[in-house]
Amino acid sequence: MAKLKAGTTIGGSTAWHSGNDGSGSGLDADLLDGYHASVADIANTVVVRDGSGNINATASQARYADLAEKYLSDSNYEAGTVVVFGGDAEVTTTTEAGDTRVAGVVSTDPAYLMNSELTGEFVIKLALRGRVPCKVTGVIKKGDLLVTSSVPGVAIAATNPTNVPAASIIGKAIAKYDSKEIGVIEILI
Repeated sequence: MAKLKAGTTIGGSTAWHSGNDGSGSGLDADLLDGYHASVADIANTVVVRDGSGNINATASQARYADLAEKYLSDSNYEAGTVVVFGGDAEVTTTTEAGDTRVAGVVSTDPAYLMNSELTGEFVIKLALRGRVPCKVTGVIKKGDLLVTSSVPGVAIAATNPTNVPAASIIGKAIAKYDSKEIGVIEILI
């Protein structure tokens, strides 16, 4: 393998890697036709930028645990807030328990963010799949189905899980919770 210094350009492509130790020392790779790299000793990521500025990247791990997409919202909702489709923008909160308009939960730091260039007055990152913190209240057991509550932006356990409409399910509880106060637990969307 050839040792490439970070920022090396070959065939109109630039190789970037900070080094396993964060030193910027470069990476061991073979660049094929300016777009592909074979990597032996880096932390599961290869990033190559072509001459047009496009990035071709491969990663086999992610630090964060969800897939999210940007949406316009009625307010600047904090991470863990449950939102539904509706309101003046695309998403808002609800006071309806078991609302079938549920969209999901506001993400903290998604592993992958779609629609990343969306702009507007209030833009949220909505978790579509994966593990995220969620605002909850009431008695929740691990594995409980979660739905919207009458408290804006907060989930509760479904009271009749065998009869809950699929359209109103936010996700499943990964942790237990037991309080009338609003708290945060991790859930699987």
